[in-house]
Amino acid sequence: MSPTRSPSDDAAPQSAISPALARALRSKFVVFDGPDGSGKSTQLRRFLEAARAAGLDPCEVREPGGTQIGEKIRAALLDHLEEDMTLRCEMLLYMASRAQLVEQTIRPALAANRLVVADRFVSSTLAYQGSAGGLPEREIRAAANIACGHTTPDLVVIFDVDEDTAATRLNPLLDRMESKGREYHKRVRQGYLKQIEGDPKHHLRVDASKGEDVVFAALIGGLSTQLT
Repeated sequence: MSPTRSPSDDAAPQSAISPALARALRSKFVVFDGPDGSGKSTQLRRFLEAARAAGLDPCEVREPGGTQIGEKIRAALLDHLEEDMTLRCEMLLYMASRAQLVEQTIRPALAANRLVVADRFVSSTLAYQGSAGGLPEREIRAAANIACGHTTPDLVVIFDVDEDTAATRLNPLLDRMESKGREYHKRVRQGYLKQIEGDPKHHLRVDASKGEDVVFAALIGGLSTQLT
């Protein structure tokens, strides 16, 4: 559930991206990530609108999925019928989808000097299957190295929100990952915060507990500070 939008929000998008930030974003790989219910998808949509208005040609990808093969993997991962899937199998399926996406879409877009914006990436696996699920971080990073090689994000934006606030925003028709419960999602959040603390240069924390417009302003301000 997203905050109520005013009529002005539906007007033609005005670029909130300065010329300096637009230049800095070219050829960059930026990931939008965060716990379920953080409002990440809403902010991703607004950012892409602003990027296009600023004259950029962003390549948008989502995880898992983004390719024909990846979408089939996505269906298996999010389906309630797959309750007996092991954690290690789950992690490796995410990596398999990611490997296809990197080689088929992300690398060619970066080679063409386009801005690549991903809805989740390895940061999600570290938080969900690692911090929340219990898989060792070294195993996840080893699998990511095989799947992605040297293709890593220039910046990971983490939309941070506590688990109680996030729960009020989740779709009633929860997928398999969203329906795992409060304590699980608390560990997910802790996993994201650990990543920010461990590598602040490549992570941007955005307080996602505020209204949509406030969060978007914080996003653009943070990107400008971090990238320009």
